[in-house]
Amino acid sequence: MLPENYLAASDPILSKIIENTPTFKKTDWNQDVYLALLESIVSQQISVKAADSIFARFRALFPEQYPHAELLVVATDEQLRSAGLSSQKINYLRNVATFALEKGIDYDHLEALGDEEIIAYLTPIKGVGRWTVEMLLMFVMERPDVFPIDDLVIRQKMIKAYELTQTGRDLYKTLHQIAEPWRPHRTLACRYLWRWQPGV
Repeated sequence: MLPENYLAASDPILSKIIENTPTFKKTDWNQDVYLALLESIVSQQISVKAADSIFARFRALFPEQYPHAELLVVATDEQLRSAGLSSQKINYLRNVATFALEKGIDYDHLEALGDEEIIAYLTPIKGVGRWTVEMLLMFVMERPDVFPIDDLVIRQKMIKAYELTQTGRDLYKTLHQIAEPWRPHRTLACRYLWRWQPGV
């Protein structure tokens, strides 16, 4: 059974969302987890347009536009600020580079781990939270069964679709209960929720 058909059969509300949401093409995502982590930090709390511009300037500081860890850790604050980076983000980027040098952020190594093991491995990096790793799991490593409950858009879309009124822990509990029948295709369900336009 196709994943879309499985999801539609498991949840009538999600079935309508899938029916009314354009399909998307599978993308060959770059498997560079290290670079994806750096980009996610640059993108935190700013618009996509601004993030793209800053990340391009950041990459341009390095040979072949690639911030190899050994070069990033010795780059000066002045150099990195010239790309438009804040002091906090500079520290977070260096944290990722230091971790890469000391412990490694290698796709093949991570691929052998389970989703929760990858989260546990990467979140000790200051500046890298659970949500950030979940986005890597979904879009870089293409793990099929990730449910990023901390994603604001996912919560808002689910509240709208399922007409929820709970808040706090009660809301989180209900969201998990709704998503449980989506296993083992929760990533796909979330991708439809992201694309779904209520009322369209």
